[in-house]
Amino acid sequence: LEQKTILHIIELEGHDIMNILARSVLEFYTFDENPDDVSRDNLMRQSIELISKFPTIIAYAYNMLRHKEHGRSLHIRYAQSGLSIAENFLYMLKGSDYTRLDARTLDLLLILHSEHGGGNNSTFTVRVTSSTGTDTYSSIAAGIGSLKGPKHGGANLKVCDMLSYLKENISDLTDEREIETNLTRILNGEAFDKAGLIYGIGHAVYTMSDPRTLLLKEMARDLAIEKGRLAEYEFLERVERVAIDTIYKVKGRHKTLCANVDFYSGFVYDLIGIPREIFTPLFAMARIVGWCAHRNEELNFEG
Repeated sequence: LEQKTILHIIELEGHDIMNILARSVLEFYTFDENPDDVSRDNLMRQSIELISKFPTIIAYAYNMLRHKEHGRSLHIRYAQSGLSIAENFLYMLKGSDYTRLDARTLDLLLILHSEHGGGNNSTFTVRVTSSTGTDTYSSIAAGIGSLKGPKHGGANLKVCDMLSYLKENISDLTDEREIETNLTRILNGEAFDKAGLIYGIGHAVYTMSDPRTLLLKEMARDLAIEKGRLAEYEFLERVERVAIDTIYKVKGRHKTLCANVDFYSGFVYDLIGIPREIFTPLFAMARIVGWCAHRNEELNFEG
């Protein structure tokens, strides 16, 4: 589809970017001359087209909603040839106001979030709907619906909210005893959202370390230095270390814990200048690669 057509589709849709993304994907069915063909070559064509369109949909939807709801100037920037997906997304979102390190870090995030196995909720949703033989657009829209849930794609927003709470309630961000006291209250369901959870710590598969987090931390530090926010990064490192020890003290060492990629990703998005409304859609922009890979395998696996 031409970018003007995508813009027209978005203009007709609602107020939540994840819903706009899902409805846009469903509408693409009507523009596909062969939407129900599940042959390998057709699935690959559909996959590449969807991967290439997601950045445009998300960037345009955000700018359109900002214009409609807040009366801000409407800026529509067409994708530029010669730029990477990360560079084009940042350009369509906010023009040339990004650095090379911003683009490199976003590119890394897209790779890290693209897929880490088929057991996560949204990928399983795409896989199980694909097993029925439904069309690509219906299956991917179902995956988007799953990812929208706060217990899946919205996890890094929870981390951001928790860290904001800690900053507001800790007088000395370098005092590990004060950090531990506040984290203990969170674990006991006495503070923050009263859920008794420290968000961003622990993973269903990774225990000793989340390799995605190790990679992201390196670039997060470089980015924090570039933006003059190293103290915030060091606070996150401190919370990560103290949180794991605190969980062991309060709940016992039933399994080895590590920080997962959500612990740092929200902070990195903020450093790059990406608004909160786009955190989960950006996850979808990365995960569409994994969704398509699993769908293609589900429908064309021979063996």
